Amino acid sequence: MPANARFPALPYFFALILGLLALVGYWYGLGRPVVLPDVASASHKLQCASYTPFDKDQSPFDQPFTLRPERMDADLALLATRFECIRTYSMTGLEALPDLARKHGLKLMTGAWVSSDPVATEKEVDLLIASANANPDVVTSVIVGNEALLRKEVTATQLVRLIHKVKSQIKQPVTYADVWEFWLQHPEIAPAVDFLTIHLLPYWEDDPSGIDQALKHVGDVRQTFGNKFAPKDVMIGETGWPSEGRQRETAVPSRVNEAKFMRGFVAMAEANGWHYNLIEAFDQPWKRASEGAVGGYWGLFDADRQDKGILAGPVTNVPYWPLWLGVGGIILLGTLVLGGRVRTTRAAFALPLLGAVAACSIGTWAELTRVTARFNDEWVWAGLLMVLNLLVLAHAALALSARDGWRERAFNWLEQRAGWLVAIAGFAGAVMMLALVFDPRYRSFPSAALVLPALVYLVRPVTGPRREIALLAFIIGAGIAPQLYREGLLNQQAWGWALVSVLMVVALWRCLRVRKG
Repeated sequence: MPANARFPALPYFFALILGLLALVGYWYGLGRPVVLPDVASASHKLQCASYTPFDKDQSPFDQPFTLRPERMDADLALLATRFECIRTYSMTGLEALPDLARKHGLKLMTGAWVSSDPVATEKEVDLLIASANANPDVVTSVIVGNEALLRKEVTATQLVRLIHKVKSQIKQPVTYADVWEFWLQHPEIAPAVDFLTIHLLPYWEDDPSGIDQALKHVGDVRQTFGNKFAPKDVMIGETGWPSEGRQRETAVPSRVNEAKFMRGFVAMAEANGWHYNLIEAFDQPWKRASEGAVGGYWGLFDADRQDKGILAGPVTNVPYWPLWLGVGGIILLGTLVLGGRVRTTRAAFALPLLGAVAACSIGTWAELTRVTARFNDEWVWAGLLMVLNLLVLAHAALALSARDGWRERAFNWLEQRAGWLVAIAGFAGAVMMLALVFDPRYRSFPSAALVLPALVYLVRPVTGPRREIALLAFIIGAGIAPQLYREGLLNQQAWGWALVSVLMVVALWRCLRVRKG
């Protein structure tokens, strides 16, 4: 810019105000507290909640694992403020639980883990019988097996035999727990139990229900079972909603939706006199290994035992939104400092908006990483994409600046490597698209990771390795329709990824048309 050139202040400050408003509105809109009718209070305890006493860094797949009595003691003290009983799934490591439940005034629905290993199953069942007989004042009922038919680990005949063995040796009611469809597929189990325990999880259904239809679905299934298996009682042994994770058709995980479902369900169950157990007491990070991010976020409390606001009080989808707003402000400020004095009126308008878009997209990717990443490879992948975004942001900001001195040198360095930045972004998009087409069930949508590179190189294409870019554009473009078909046309997260993919394809195509100077 010539020394006597006038700085285009008006469009710059107008765009800056727009960017700040967009940044504040974006994060406040995601994180604003929502007020719903409470269903739990100091004077009104709920019936039952599923409980597994793992610390957030523990897993049942760790061999050996040690469950700490002090952890269970603190957990039960907390749960006793909200619930009358807790449900367990295995006998392993829970020898101290009956005494702790007695100490805190809680009842137990005690479960034995039934698997394809007959020796382990026999051990679990024997421990179940012994615990029920030793603690008749605490153990109100027992559950012989959890979703063993769903996992195809035992037959219905084997299960009935185990149920009869337990019933012959204890006085408490005996049941079996499984997804509701498996009770309909194996009605021969019903005569063996004292009451049926069905699992009703609208998010995980083969035909997922959105939050607005979920409670009706639960009510319809419960009524069907009440009519079909009368006069035996039917307990809803698991029901809940995830607070984080990927959308399935119209079923959207979020804290607000979890609170809507849980509070609505409890009100409906208590109005109808249903017996119920909520899944689950605490978030279980270990489940993310087999179920994706969504598996770790079904708790009423998080893995650090902090209340998520699911049962009472205001609830927010993004509790850390002030942090991300602050981080976004730093990114916006850094963009303005990096760009410095801009060259044109168009650049003066574009630079603050670039910073605002980067602040929102990078912050969203960081929040998604916080929720989804658990293993080292996931953290490394997320970190590399974060570095890519920061390099693209720096390249774009310097391209808008009136370059001199260090800005000129930094821009030239990035400009020489911009083709590889495009190729890396295209490679990341292609890998993610292939994963979402061929193995999508437990994968989150990574739209926030690529929206900035797609927009920057759509507006300002650069030359790069042509054959590689052409192949990557083809892979991403070819996956858009199959991805939408698999997810369903009502999945907004899938549409968001499709839109980012279209932008990336167009950006790559425009880069193919740039000739080396």
